Amino acid sequence: MNRLTTSWGTFPLTRFPEDPRDQLRAWDAADEYLLNHLAETGTDLSGTVAVVGDRWGALVTALAAAGPTELVQISDSYLGRTATARNLARSDAGRTAVRLLTTQDPPPERVDVLLVRVPKSLALLEDQLYRLAPAVHADTVVVGTGMVKEIHTSTLSLFERILGTTRTSLAVKKARLIHTTPEGRDARANPWPYRYELPADAPAGLAGRTVVNEAGVFCADRLDIGTRFFLQHLPRGLGRSRVVDLGCGNGVVGLAVALAEPEAELLFTDESYQAVASAEENFAAHLGHAGRKAEFVVGDGLADVAPASVDVVLNNPPFHSHQATTDRTARRMFTDARRALRPGGELLVVGNRHLGYHVTLRRIFGNCELVASDPKFVVLRAVRRG
Repeated sequence: MNRLTTSWGTFPLTRFPEDPRDQLRAWDAADEYLLNHLAETGTDLSGTVAVVGDRWGALVTALAAAGPTELVQISDSYLGRTATARNLARSDAGRTAVRLLTTQDPPPERVDVLLVRVPKSLALLEDQLYRLAPAVHADTVVVGTGMVKEIHTSTLSLFERILGTTRTSLAVKKARLIHTTPEGRDARANPWPYRYELPADAPAGLAGRTVVNEAGVFCADRLDIGTRFFLQHLPRGLGRSRVVDLGCGNGVVGLAVALAEPEAELLFTDESYQAVASAEENFAAHLGHAGRKAEFVVGDGLADVAPASVDVVLNNPPFHSHQATTDRTARRMFTDARRALRPGGELLVVGNRHLGYHVTLRRIFGNCELVASDPKFVVLRAVRRG
């Protein structure tokens, strides 16, 4: 466990799920830069402080010790919120010291200090700035932070267009700050969530259907090529099987199964609140009129699903954790899937050919079958034998 030292104390911090083999810290130079800036400039933190995109709770855990009147974290990540709650409890700040909101919750009505950890998704940043703009007033201190590689001209343009005059700091340890003077510039409506019509050649009965995507959901403006390929090779004849769309995104994979398999029981799960909200809305739009039901869960993959309770798991795993390329998330998904599957149950995975998921699946399941491939993607099938 690593310790973050700040002007308000030293705090033991971990990511979630906790893994003693994980060498990645729960903060980086961008978080340190922001906290040091607030302390060195004597920023008044006595009012309502809102922190957006705090990845593992490092910012709010440190700021809880500074004694703001109200401290709010706004996060799209279930894993990040869970890490935050645990880090707060570990630091004796206690969860009651911070309001942990999701990106789907109403934001605070007034914000005196707005701190933004720049997310990977520009769309999510746009959505959150629009949602928070009414709470920002002329005296609000607005500071963003991120690594140099995360802050682009388009990033600064969003702050400038939605909130006001924006400038950046010098780089320190490859991190920068964004300073914005609130001016209430953009009166246009928030463009999110985004709706579009699937193309006429979309497979699996999805052609021409309209789908909705909340900001930050992967490939929010089109059907991505990996999902398109996966849709062409979904299992058929599932009957009353319990099927999980694991890491569901906007839920089009599970939706395709539900459309083709009227008796199947669907569970959509993702660690993103934006993703699950999108999946739920899409399912309701296309099957709600028929009284069809499904389960929607924001959580840590299949961690809360009972062992041997699932027949089929469908998975397009991410291979990035923020800016880090890693197969750690995929490995956890595969391991959890094996535990959740009944004997004879199957996991179907789509992924880039170069990721070598067949090796990992053989290690976890003891078997792996190539279902389909093209020059970029493979669809793999692993069966729980016992």
